Amino acid sequence: MDFEQMRVEDHPILGPAEAKKMIQIVVDGKSINAVEGEPIAASLLASGIGICRRTPKNNDPRGVFCAAGQCTDCMMMVDGIPNVRTCITPAKQGMKIKTQIGLGRWDRKDG
Repeated sequence: MDFEQMRVEDHPILGPAEAKKMIQIVVDGKSINAVEGEPIAASLLASGIGICRRTPKNNDPRGVFCAAGQCTDCMMMVDGIPNVRTCITPAKQGMKIKTQIGLGRWDRKDG
């Protein structure tokens, strides 16, 4: 399946999508395409990535559930910050995103 086709380019009611700037974000060390400003979760899904985090006890996969920022299923580490809800966080050029286990941990920076 070509996941890039998951983006709605011509909506039957809203009409054609406005042209947006394509950017690159890094997910678990792999560079993927994203539309600048779209939710990180949308970029992940368009690239075929459905798992955002895993539960600490059973390592069960979790992904987008509510897509409204109300639950915690889409939380990931974003630029070293744990527990970022990717369904409501806009994608920005060069973001570094990691699959999170449980509550995640802050990345420590020397300095």
